[in-house]
Amino acid sequence: MAKTNEMEGTIFKVRRFSIHDGPGIRTTVFLKGCPLNCIWCHSPEGISSSVTIWHNDAGCISCGTCVEACPENVLSLSGRLKEKILINRTSCKLTGKCIEVCPSEALQYTGKKVTVAELMSEILRDIIYYNESGGGVTLSGGEPLFQPDFSYSLLEACINMGINTAVETSLFCDREILDRFAGVTGVFMTDIKIYDNEEHMKYTGVSNEIILENFRYLLSMGKKVIVRIPLIPGITDTPENLNSIFSFVNSLKKSTAIEMIQYNTLAPNNYRRLGLQYPVEQLSGIK
Repeated sequence: MAKTNEMEGTIFKVRRFSIHDGPGIRTTVFLKGCPLNCIWCHSPEGISSSVTIWHNDAGCISCGTCVEACPENVLSLSGRLKEKILINRTSCKLTGKCIEVCPSEALQYTGKKVTVAELMSEILRDIIYYNESGGGVTLSGGEPLFQPDFSYSLLEACINMGINTAVETSLFCDREILDRFAGVTGVFMTDIKIYDNEEHMKYTGVSNEIILENFRYLLSMGKKVIVRIPLIPGITDTPENLNSIFSFVNSLKKSTAIEMIQYNTLAPNNYRRLGLQYPVEQLSGIK
């Protein structure tokens, strides 16, 4: 196994000076790969573990430079009023030639591989802000527990530098992973999206039984847990769902913090960049 600093993982974003991903000022690292497939996911580029290319149509100047540079001929210009770049994603070999020549940076990779050492170099730039605000580092995604070895190594490196840690997780994982992460995670921020199991499977693709059991287990260990409920119109924000979640959480530990996360209306843009239709738009009354 690689040494801690040499451990490599795949991320799609690092957000510095974050104030919404745990206490204080934080650096949030977003890891690729997620076992859930929530239809409202605002970071679809984080669902797959694979790195692909996406295209920001709003930033594209339709110059065609990328079309000429592609050695696989998988890019083309199409349209009348404004020409748009089309990508044959099935045939794309990810050479990156289009990204290298794009003058407006409208073409980008959806992620990159990094080592723990590379990330720590960036994280440590803001250690003074963590210390003064009670902040630290938060791992998000995707699902950080989907890359357990890399995530654990990164958290361990943070702990060794005196940086407090948080993990934003769905808790859809094996119990052994929770046992392992309990020692390097100061705060677990977990989504409890939908309480009814059939509804959970319908909208996320997986059962919530493991999630709820893992939530109980974290509380039994005395870990600090913050519950987050994403408010998706007509799906998670219904009185029935919210009351069920509140009752479940309060029956275990009334002092557990519960946060409501507002619906992200910008999510459809990320799907369009991947050449996908936003699944929520197919449901009546949600745009």
